[in-house]
Amino acid sequence: MNAAQAGDFLRALAAANPTPETELHYSDPFTLLVAVVLSAQTTDAAVNKATATLFQAAPTPAAMAALGEEGIAPHIRRIGLWQAKARNVAALARQLLEKHGGAVPADRAALEALPGVGRKTANVVLNVAFGENTMAVDTHIFRLGNRTGIAPGKTPREVEAALVRKTPPEMLRDAHHWLILHGRYVCKARMPECWRCPPVAHCNYRDKVLVPPAG
Repeated sequence: MNAAQAGDFLRALAAANPTPETELHYSDPFTLLVAVVLSAQTTDAAVNKATATLFQAAPTPAAMAALGEEGIAPHIRRIGLWQAKARNVAALARQLLEKHGGAVPADRAALEALPGVGRKTANVVLNVAFGENTMAVDTHIFRLGNRTGIAPGKTPREVEAALVRKTPPEMLRDAHHWLILHGRYVCKARMPECWRCPPVAHCNYRDKVLVPPAG
């Protein structure tokens, strides 16, 4: 898929969803950062249930650090990898206090130095909290990039680079949300629902499912 076709693909998604937003619940950069760390291999809906009580108990880095791993754990036991995530959230809260005055840094290297924060998480925080034109590639976007041909790649970093290269600059900030929501609800892993896909005419997937299954 060339850049012109990729632009048409994204414009079709934009027309169907003009104001895309993350489905994670958050109130500031810190709660966003924690929510994204907790979302690894877990649905946003499950994370939102966990953070509903967690953020009541600890809405700031100081409160989260004081809560500690043992205090965080009961709030997140129902989500995947909860033990490691409890350790990471407690540790990142402490590091924010010790190294950044309790503020979430608007810097990729500083974010990725925090426990539990990789490139994808940093990209989400930079995009959503700080308005940067980053492209966070999760499993949905990785699948969609390869399936549709908009950004084929063997690694998330390759898909990210292709998407950044092909996305019209004015669309780059929102493109992450358009793509992740499309991959989550329409271009699904087991069977893409091509019959209700806004950019189906611009997609290079050869095995399109244009008729919904009976029943």
